[in-house]
Amino acid sequence: MSAPDHQIVPKRIAIMGSTGSIGTQALDVIRENPDHFTAEVLVAHSNADLLITQALEFKPNAVVIGDESKYKLVKDTLFEHDIKVFAGPKAIEQIVEMETIDMVLAAIVGYAGLASTINAIRHRKHIALANKETLVVAGDLVTRLAMEHGVNIYPVDSEHSAIFQCLAGEWENPIEKIYLTASGGPFRGKDISFLQTVTREQALRHPNWTMGAKITIDSASLMNKGLEVIEAKWLFNLKPSQIDVIVHPQSIIHSLVQFEDGSIKAQMGLPDMKLPIQYAMAYPQRLKNTFPRFDFINYPNLSFEKPDLGTFRNLALAFDAMHKGGNMPCVLNAANEVVVHAFLEERVGFLQMSDIIETCLAKTSFVNTPAYEEYVACDLETRLMAKALI
Repeated sequence: MSAPDHQIVPKRIAIMGSTGSIGTQALDVIRENPDHFTAEVLVAHSNADLLITQALEFKPNAVVIGDESKYKLVKDTLFEHDIKVFAGPKAIEQIVEMETIDMVLAAIVGYAGLASTINAIRHRKHIALANKETLVVAGDLVTRLAMEHGVNIYPVDSEHSAIFQCLAGEWENPIEKIYLTASGGPFRGKDISFLQTVTREQALRHPNWTMGAKITIDSASLMNKGLEVIEAKWLFNLKPSQIDVIVHPQSIIHSLVQFEDGSIKAQMGLPDMKLPIQYAMAYPQRLKNTFPRFDFINYPNLSFEKPDLGTFRNLALAFDAMHKGGNMPCVLNAANEVVVHAFLEERVGFLQMSDIIETCLAKTSFVNTPAYEEYVACDLETRLMAKALI
């Protein structure tokens, strides 16, 4: 017997990366909308204590801890609560196959999120995509698989969510251009001599957004915007010439779409990741919430400027990798993950990150249409090269 029309059936969400910035905010959304969502699966890399706390509150069907040394702690604590516990990278990849999952929120940071997202698509799970590296590394493969399996990919990045929202009702109207907005990060307007002495602490002080350390450093170097440019190409089936970046320090306009008649649509709001998370999970509904509201009076001036590609070379390198295509975006991402990790450990300078990424791009053999195994090999080879250059 089918449910009455007025009855809401909660969407069962698997949160891949539940203890990270996106994952914890997604749980805020679920907490506020218990009639619309349930946390069916929670996955964390190594933060066992927070994963246990989340599991005790949200009572998921299953949890996965990537760090196998934490398995006994998690299992023993959750045993009497009838929550299944798994551990290890293979379990993270396989958990998305559960029949009770309606949507997978892909929020594992970096290349590590690729395998589980591809497996989720192969098992016909719709994806709320916060892991931009999935499309950066293997956009051609991922979008092809999504089409083959009838899977929708809903963007969670605030910029791509903005584009997606601007396109609602416009699916038949060709896009002339999209503009991804960038805050400019903490070093907007600074020159190369300043950046030579930048510290880890300075780079982690983002003016508008609260994010994990890796994404915050990417934002400071404008690599985050470069990765978003490549992601946008695949999400919206665009040519590189249709994508531009504009620096907008207030982070109120999240991105814009220009149509063939010259009209431009923009999506606006306060910089709060919970809104695009909720939009992706609830689409096509807009759910009422208690998030803070934007007030024009608090922002009497919105300003825009061109990004400085000479000083912030990562964005230029990303555009170049997108134009070349093939395995070059995979190289870009792998080298960047290595150098950001090294910068956070104070083993490499801020500007040196771009030098190493550029060298890796120049030295890696080009593969036009890589298979999955070739992406994996390219990622590994690039990481070894980048580590050797540090």
